[in-house]
Amino acid sequence: MASPVAQATVLVVDDDEEQRIGVSGMVSVMGYIAETAPDGEQALEKLGSTPVDVIITDLMMPRMDGFQLLRTLLERGDLTPAIVLTAFGSIDQAISIVHDLRAFWFLEKPVQPGVLGTLLERAVRHKSLVKETERLRRQLGYQGYLMDLVGTSPPMRQIYSLIQQVAPSSASVLITGESGTGKEMVAGAIHKLSPRAARPFVAINCAALPETLIESELFGHEKGAFTDALERRAGCFEQAHGGTLLLDEIGEMPISTQAKLLRVLEEAKVRRLGGANEIPVDVRVIASTNRSLEAAIKKKLLREDLYYRLNVFHIALPPLRHRKEDLPALAEVLIRELNRKHDCRVTDVHPEALSRLMDYSWPGNIRELRNVLERGVIVAREGTLLPGHFPRSLGVQQEEGTSVPEPEKTDYSFTMHAGAPLREMEKAYMQLTLKLTKNNKRRAAEILGISVRTLHNRLAQLGSAEAKLEEPAAVSGNGAAG
Repeated sequence: MASPVAQATVLVVDDDEEQRIGVSGMVSVMGYIAETAPDGEQALEKLGSTPVDVIITDLMMPRMDGFQLLRTLLERGDLTPAIVLTAFGSIDQAISIVHDLRAFWFLEKPVQPGVLGTLLERAVRHKSLVKETERLRRQLGYQGYLMDLVGTSPPMRQIYSLIQQVAPSSASVLITGESGTGKEMVAGAIHKLSPRAARPFVAINCAALPETLIESELFGHEKGAFTDALERRAGCFEQAHGGTLLLDEIGEMPISTQAKLLRVLEEAKVRRLGGANEIPVDVRVIASTNRSLEAAIKKKLLREDLYYRLNVFHIALPPLRHRKEDLPALAEVLIRELNRKHDCRVTDVHPEALSRLMDYSWPGNIRELRNVLERGVIVAREGTLLPGHFPRSLGVQQEEGTSVPEPEKTDYSFTMHAGAPLREMEKAYMQLTLKLTKNNKRRAAEILGISVRTLHNRLAQLGSAEAKLEEPAAVSGNGAAG
């Protein structure tokens, strides 16, 4: 009886002609279309011209063996499931291949038809699910959404296309763009769409660490390697094994560390500080920067060989001012996120407020947009965002006759005078924050980064009148006092 997933194509790769004919015969009897190849090289040629749903491959073959075949498929981002044939006694090796080279499963020789049939059916269904997932991802990209990225503008559609092209491979990627354009989000999307999605995604900011610590963060250290090394610690490369490592702001990495990084990238091995042994690592590296790396090379701040090693595939992110047609959709998504974060119920943006957002140049890009909207959501609490809810840095002035919530009618600032007691400054700032939140102490404590109890205690110690005010008996969904 034909398999319920019949008409799928199975490629049998084995240098033993008798074994090859025997397995391909079983495959044909089960209702599948059988193709054969005597080694890895011919298998790759056949894969280039014939759609294949499952690969069954031996390991030990002349010219290109099964190990190199699977490794090449992994590097190409080919997601075709492969079943590895293994001789008795090499089960541990087969399990290692399933883990390291992403083989679908292994099968002991001699091949049992019943077991082979079950594995083939599952592998073909797996391939079908992968195809459907890729179709849905492409559809979402066409509609203006890809993972956490939002936008339907031509520049963003181009970014989606580049991400989908490079994600299945293991190639290094260089992401460039101004600060706040979403470089880490793009790196995350590449990881989530890659065969490494189930493994760790680790990010390190090369600009945030002093030169004395960055090597320890990247490569790890052994106990006693330096004064504060009280215990062994795995570095980012080990933490990201099997997954993806983002080197953010790569242009800020000390030149002395770059040579060691290049060696790790070329040899796929890392040695902890103070360690004697090299540890194999399987990591896909993505680098990002808001600087001109070409200029850094000319200034001898970046090794040219490291630049070419990282810049295998380049994605340049456009600034927000070059894709303003995406701003309404970005605002909608960000407001939903900020509503959840601050327990608010803002529903939409007033056309005049949206016009003000569209007229602004956004030097801080999406990060600045998020900050502006976060301020607006906190002030509005619910309903529609109005022009007066935005910071005055956007040039927004309250217009006569415009209905704006009470908080916008007050200037939420105070003047600091040199020599003023610190307790008076602290008291004034706490009072100002309580005024902003309409005396909602829970919300004020969140903004100040302290607990409600600490806020009460500090107000009492400072002799503030607000300490005597009762917290609202019931707080509505928008967090304002009833």
